[in-house]
Amino acid sequence: MEFRHLGRSGLMISEIAYGNWLTHGSQVEEDTAVACVHAALDEGITTFDTADVYAGTRAEEVLGRALKGQRRESVEIFTKVYWPTGPGKNDRGLSRKHIMESVEGSLRRLQTDYIDLYQAHRFDHETPLEETLRAFDDLVRQGKVLYVGVSEWRAEEIERALKIADEMGLDRIVSNQPQYSMLWRVIEEEVVPLCEREGIGQIVWSPLAQGVLTGKYLPGQPPPPGSRATDEAGGANFIKKLLTDDILTRVQRLRPIAQELGLSMAQLAIAWVLQNPNVSAAIIGASRPEQVRDNVKASGVKLEEDVLKRIDEVLGPVVVRDPAKTASPAQRP
Repeated sequence: MEFRHLGRSGLMISEIAYGNWLTHGSQVEEDTAVACVHAALDEGITTFDTADVYAGTRAEEVLGRALKGQRRESVEIFTKVYWPTGPGKNDRGLSRKHIMESVEGSLRRLQTDYIDLYQAHRFDHETPLEETLRAFDDLVRQGKVLYVGVSEWRAEEIERALKIADEMGLDRIVSNQPQYSMLWRVIEEEVVPLCEREGIGQIVWSPLAQGVLTGKYLPGQPPPPGSRATDEAGGANFIKKLLTDDILTRVQRLRPIAQELGLSMAQLAIAWVLQNPNVSAAIIGASRPEQVRDNVKASGVKLEEDVLKRIDEVLGPVVVRDPAKTASPAQRP
């Protein structure tokens, strides 16, 4: 396993991180989830990403139990705050009240005294940014949080936060967690240039495009039984838009490239996102330990320029690049 700095901070993280968005507490049983976490640890992964909203807070609980007994200083635990975690009006967003209450719940569920990276899961149009950044800064000063970051923020939102933090003397954002893959490149035009300039690293999710880039979904054929596309309780809604014959046919044309390099399709996809120097880590998920063991082999793989060009030629028009498609929620009327 190779390691990278998280942005311009001094924190070193494994360039492949383990995340439990659609798996722990919902898609897989806890013993399998624990086995996946232990496989990640065995393979050298030290960075683990979750969120309070995943599986209705259960994902944090599962991760806390899975990491119990590990030397706390040997792992980096990331979580997030924003989405609703209860029925009340203040059980969501980035108000000081919700942040301060949510961090206590996350600490309890994760069975830890501090969170290495606490992330604003989306931009909150309803709360003054000064209030959010002050609350995060207070958590850093209290020692409950070591670093702060964001997830799926647009370039202009990140830029505003940096300006306010500098003016108020608050801790700066060190990371952004966007979706990024061969098929989804919306951060490249605006977010990446800003973050490179400002020392912010990307911790990217869905480098496998919900599993489409593994090549297991074939054009004109039903999804394999037990795959994410068949999980109506979880991943099916997220993957549907990718299951077109055009996308799936082009993905199959990546297979010879992977074979020439001695890589699996998944390894090729993960290695591709890691070629971007602004990426600090690629987050993988797993429903079986063997998936972890396969994916980590992408660490340290270098892809030559001619390979990157061939990938671009294969995927062509199915690549999404529009920065306006960043998943930050629209302002409520």
